[in-house]
Amino acid sequence: MDILISAVEARVLGALIEKDITTPDYYPLSLNALVNACNQKNNRDPVMNLDEGAVRDALNGLQQHGLAGPASGADSRVTKFEHRAQEVFNFTRPETAIICVLFLRGPQTPGELRGRTERMFRFEELSDVQSTLQRLMQREPALVTALPRQPGTKEIRYAHLLSGGAEGLESLAPAANASNESEDGDRVTRLEQDIASLRNEIGELKQQFAEFRKQFE
Repeated sequence: MDILISAVEARVLGALIEKDITTPDYYPLSLNALVNACNQKNNRDPVMNLDEGAVRDALNGLQQHGLAGPASGADSRVTKFEHRAQEVFNFTRPETAIICVLFLRGPQTPGELRGRTERMFRFEELSDVQSTLQRLMQREPALVTALPRQPGTKEIRYAHLLSGGAEGLESLAPAANASNESEDGDRVTRLEQDIASLRNEIGELKQQFAEFRKQFE
């Protein structure tokens, strides 16, 4: 099942999933509560400033994919909304926690994911996070991808693919590799030039020293 959603739809879906798990007594959410959840300043990256119209449009888009919609049987005069990610993707709880944080906070390292999913699911080991990411990457189609390593960083970041970008990310990886290879080649060339220059200087110093010694022979 190939589903593509916008960044705003991902934020709305992530907020619904998060509140379902962390504040079940206040779930499903009214439109106003959902707007506030989307615009939170904590646990969000980037911080957004969505109005009701934008959130309502996102809900309509998610409803077309079967991912969210009005809650059925809610005992309230105010329409409330719920996510249906479980029905669509049949996530395990660890998968739900990871995909939710990727929706809400963008690309993350496994260590960041372990810390930031704790309210939804406690991963005992970092290897548990990595194995969950692998399962999401091995889905057909893949729901998560590993991003090219950023210069100066040790850990690889992972991103969800439900907002598209698979082609862009795939094209970015070889481009980044090519860039790194080019930079490495430039460094090697500079080092070779420096070594050759040093050898010439040492040769000249040896010759000058030999001439100096001759004066005392």
